[in-house]
Amino acid sequence: MNRPPAPAGSDQGGLPYALGAYTIWGFVPLFFKLLESVPPVEVLSQRIIWSLPLCFVIMLFRRQIGDYLAALKDWRVLRLLLASALLIALNWLVYIYSIFSGHVLASSLGYYLNPLVNVMLGMVFLGERLSRLQVVAVAIAGVGVAILLAGALDTLWISLTLALSFGVYGLLRKVAPVGALPGLAVETTLLFLPALAIAAFYVQAGDGVGFGSGSAISWLLVSAGAVTAIPLLMFATAARRMSYAALGFCQYLAPSIVFLLSLFLFDEPLKPAQLFCFLLIWISIAVFSFDMWVKARAPRVPPTP
Repeated sequence: MNRPPAPAGSDQGGLPYALGAYTIWGFVPLFFKLLESVPPVEVLSQRIIWSLPLCFVIMLFRRQIGDYLAALKDWRVLRLLLASALLIALNWLVYIYSIFSGHVLASSLGYYLNPLVNVMLGMVFLGERLSRLQVVAVAIAGVGVAILLAGALDTLWISLTLALSFGVYGLLRKVAPVGALPGLAVETTLLFLPALAIAAFYVQAGDGVGFGSGSAISWLLVSAGAVTAIPLLMFATAARRMSYAALGFCQYLAPSIVFLLSLFLFDEPLKPAQLFCFLLIWISIAVFSFDMWVKARAPRVPPTP
């Protein structure tokens, strides 16, 4: 039986949004390099503070304020979003630190690992079963991480923290019954007061490097809100309009851009252990993507009545 055709233009309509989101995420290190004189915790606090008003503007435009208020009133949803907020804050902080400290390759590896971490989390917590090819892909990635244990242990924690924190974050957002934008707004709301306190502390400290130290730095910190919210919104739009398989192929664009930036623009040395790990991760991704492609092309057999 032939598979029924996808809605006309479904992937085509979402592809520009997916490419836009992952391209922005790929070039984000260039933005944060402009802020490397600012303490990473202050950058994180300003990123949270200026994301919230932009989220409200977009929610007003999309008429999602009601969804936001409903999530705030639901204690079960709020607990999930509090946990996801802490995880995404940790993810952002480690990512900013990796860029400021010259470990951009480690961050690239973390986001290469993330889809494979998602597969493992789905198996453990959602009862999803791995195909034989997916088991092979995860095993190859595991060998790559083991190689880092031997030759690049000093940066392995960055890669694993980014992969695991974003993987668990995605798992929590998958089970939380709230949309992408209202959920992000609630997360930002929960983090807003601590972020405001941290930002006020740095302003009072008057170290001359953060917000208020100059118009250029201040405007860069304000624009961090847009750098946070806009690609997330584009990603949410793409996810609604594209098949999961097609979106899966796009998600490697960002870490690939980051990898190239680290080598050719930031001149970060590539250790032999990192090179072997990247090679194994790319092989793992190829196996995993091939499995997804085969499944996407397979004819769908309707369930037996």
